[in-house]
Amino acid sequence: MFKILRPTLVIFVLLSALTGLLYPLAVTGAAQALFPAQAEGSLVLRGGKPVGSSLIGQNFSDPAHFWGRPSATAPMPYNAGASSGSNQGPLNPALADAVKSRVEALRAADPGNAQPVPVDLVTASASGLDPHISPAAARYQAARVARLHKLPLDRVEQLIDDHTEGRWLGVIGEPRVNVLALNLALDDALR
Repeated sequence: MFKILRPTLVIFVLLSALTGLLYPLAVTGAAQALFPAQAEGSLVLRGGKPVGSSLIGQNFSDPAHFWGRPSATAPMPYNAGASSGSNQGPLNPALADAVKSRVEALRAADPGNAQPVPVDLVTASASGLDPHISPAAARYQAARVARLHKLPLDRVEQLIDDHTEGRWLGVIGEPRVNVLALNLALDDALR
């Protein structure tokens, strides 16, 4: 019995050390050396203090700021510990009701805006944590933000242009705007 048990325990201890200690330390060390900002959570600092992450959306509800995509996480929006989409299909009445109430909230925040509401302002992303919106979604909100901050509309639109990220390598993905970065730039423009 000991002849069988001893090699089994030795292999267990060796593999545990390899996969539980050595490999994670090597991967963490390589990440810290090659991609230090990403390894630290892609934190956005303001005055040396973290105000958010460039990879996780924030719940902006002040009408004077740009709003991001709705989050389907619970018990609070943009809860990274509960990342998930709504998993509601297009025929689900709950999705139709949620979209309808989001459109009504956008219309109530900016009653004079008759533009079509961009889809990413009323539907959650697959993770529920998306930090980006489309340039169209940012432009949809520009007049409201400009009016509430008493800024010229063209200045707010320039901020959107300045914070629009293009396609990766020019072909992959869609142009997008990081809502946290845009709102921080807006706050800077008000100083």
